[in-house]
Amino acid sequence: MYLEQFFIDGLGCASYLVGCEGAGVAAVVDPDRDVRKYLTAAAARGLTISHIIETHLHADHVSGNVELQARTGADIYVHEGAGAEFEHKPLREGDAIELGNVRLTVRHTPGHTPESITLLVTDLTRAREPWMALTGDTLFVGDIGRPDLVGLDAARGLASQMYDTIQEELLPLPDGVMVFPGHGAGSLCGKSIGAVRSTTIGFERHNNPALSPREREAFVAFAVAELPEQPANVRRIKAQNRRGPRPLGEVTPRPLTIQTAIGYFQSGAALLDLRDKASFKANHIPGAVHLELDDQLSNRIGFVLPPDVPVILLLPESDEADDYAHAVYALARVGYDSVVGYLAESLAVWQAYGLPLTAGDVQDITPTDLNALLETGNGHRPLVVDVREAWEFAQGHVPGARLISLGELAGRVGELDTTTPVALICATGSRSQSAAALLGQKGFETVYNVLGGTMRWVQNGLPLER
Repeated sequence: MYLEQFFIDGLGCASYLVGCEGAGVAAVVDPDRDVRKYLTAAAARGLTISHIIETHLHADHVSGNVELQARTGADIYVHEGAGAEFEHKPLREGDAIELGNVRLTVRHTPGHTPESITLLVTDLTRAREPWMALTGDTLFVGDIGRPDLVGLDAARGLASQMYDTIQEELLPLPDGVMVFPGHGAGSLCGKSIGAVRSTTIGFERHNNPALSPREREAFVAFAVAELPEQPANVRRIKAQNRRGPRPLGEVTPRPLTIQTAIGYFQSGAALLDLRDKASFKANHIPGAVHLELDDQLSNRIGFVLPPDVPVILLLPESDEADDYAHAVYALARVGYDSVVGYLAESLAVWQAYGLPLTAGDVQDITPTDLNALLETGNGHRPLVVDVREAWEFAQGHVPGARLISLGELAGRVGELDTTTPVALICATGSRSQSAAALLGQKGFETVYNVLGGTMRWVQNGLPLER
């Protein structure tokens, strides 16, 4: 038997290649949009990918199932209740998929979504009982799948189904069964998923707060309370996964001249500047959206650009081929498929054409800097906008701060005065950076990003308001 986990930092998504080396066959479970890694890993092990299995229709990232099917000819399998519109084979409770000496048994485990399944993995050369469980978004390390991504109205009903799943499907499993979830730290599909990427049923039974003994109503209240913001672009991603995502094909760099790019800009294309902050602050094209090319790009793009706008990239000055592929896949994972290409000529050439450049950007400040600004009365006092969720805000916030959660900011940005300085704060400085990029793109004159967020505010001994 062979099992390999693939993990995407930032999004916190995990996918799996599982199969029988003796028989030379394998399945990919919950494939990412960049399918090259599965093909490479399977070839290295002498495996043919014969099955593509979805534990559910994802809401936080776009699947690579159709792409992988196009490249391998493998069938796609998803639970019969998913309502999937692409070509697939339906799975039902108790179905078994045989991969040589490896058996994958389907357990219907609704709760995160109505169609969620868990795959019990048995190595028939060793035992008849399951050795591992691929739990998708049902059971995580230290957490369970949130019930609200299908829709807020369905959340309590799904939480009740999750209660049954835990009691009837998960807790009866032997303590020694290894658990390989569909997400790890960084994902918004749970409340507080652990950083370790696998666990056991026994460890979770004794240490996972969601598995603590509760009556149904108490569990439902626990499951729907204090949820983080929903991933950006949820509805579009879910719809793409239900229809079947468009295959990307081979991703190769598409250099654009300035003259060609200008034509796209005039037709409504956006410029996404992916250089580091220092380079952007020194010199950039007016109106560019700035997000660094890092592990958080997939999480942040949905808060600053609509998903259907054509995008031209301005890449860091490093390996253009690798950076281009990195960016295209990071965007495609969250439903941004319209990358036109990248600006191949430098900003010096841009300027030589007589085209405008500007400098400056969002200013990073410490909590003590913010406190000093708040104590001034000389017109530089900023409006503090807290972009956390309401339950976080209620636990304590900067005195006088206004709550606009990150997921609501794009729709409520018109409530803010572009001439008034704005200081954005979250828990640690990550969400506020995404919010700052949005306000910078919207033409706000002075935007501050509070480094370390409310956590560092408290560590510096500064007061909170409740």
